[in-house]
Amino acid sequence: MPNKSTAPKKHLGQNFLKDELLIEKIVEVANITKDDRVIEIGPGKGALTFRLAEKAMKVLALEIDHELYEYLEEKAQSYPNLTVLEEDVLKFRFETIESRFKIVANIPYYISTPIIFKLMESQNKIIDMTIMLQKELANRIVASPNCKDWGILSIAVQYNAIPSIELEIPRDAFFPSPKVDSAVVKIVPRKYPAVRVSNENLFWAIIKSAFSHRRKTLLNSLAMAGFKKESLEEILGNAGIDFSVRPENLSIEDWGKIVDDLTDHLEYQKMRKSQEW
Repeated sequence: MPNKSTAPKKHLGQNFLKDELLIEKIVEVANITKDDRVIEIGPGKGALTFRLAEKAMKVLALEIDHELYEYLEEKAQSYPNLTVLEEDVLKFRFETIESRFKIVANIPYYISTPIIFKLMESQNKIIDMTIMLQKELANRIVASPNCKDWGILSIAVQYNAIPSIELEIPRDAFFPSPKVDSAVVKIVPRKYPAVRVSNENLFWAIIKSAFSHRRKTLLNSLAMAGFKKESLEEILGNAGIDFSVRPENLSIEDWGKIVDDLTDHLEYQKMRKSQEW
């Protein structure tokens, strides 16, 4: 049995990986070499941490739990290339790391999405990410258009990176066993976004507005963002997009076309107003 101080804490969403074979498979997916610097998020009791330290040039482990931090700090004395920090990953400044690095993470399910968005902000510093997630969330990340899982998270990740599910992990591979199965997702940042848009702020504003009314048709969901239906019908028609479809039916490329045409429309309207004045 674990020591009381290092026992899994429910309020922190802690589930410790205990399956040695799966640990080896995750390390293989991460493809760590002696040239790699690795940041591990949520090392827990070090099931992955010490294997990563054996493979990598350097490992930085970020652990928010004080008792686990002390436990890992003591164990880390045997690994000169391993540094353990008591740190909240959502407050950690990844941009201060000088060299590019890989991410390996077994993150609590209840804060998985905020952590993923946080990591995507530093994607230019990240070589790739190997992240253990709730299977349902993993499916949303790798989803394609025309399915219920396709949404803001899918687009946000795939706009900036290429994700893939590499392993499926049963709940009994953890202690304590969570109520859901898990998956290991590999996320490789893109050098350039999946599409080039003329107004990125508008791109995200339109997508967030549309998916907040995802059961409405595209025309109605965009109209609720403040655009006139007459203008939208013309814009969507020019882009070759059926305005009776729903937001989940559109690809990232489709959204790019819509935003570029909306941008042109807004610029035209602005020019007309200035001329009328």
